[in-house]
Amino acid sequence: MGQILPFKRPSAADKRKGNTLCRNNHHKWKTETTNRFDVKSGKLVTVEKCERCGKTRNRLT
Repeated sequence: MGQILPFKRPSAADKRKGNTLCRNNHHKWKTETTNRFDVKSGKLVTVEKCERCGKTRNRLT
């Protein structure tokens, strides 16, 4: 038996749900605790990841 495909197109609100804030640089940053030390520069680094879009950023502490 084959897969059942949905024929209804997703609405514009469903496509962009949770993404409009991140597009306007209003991310929801959460600190990750996996990497805390940068070997090359020898400094402590805080890695943060957005909960909505998954974008990461590094901050020196």
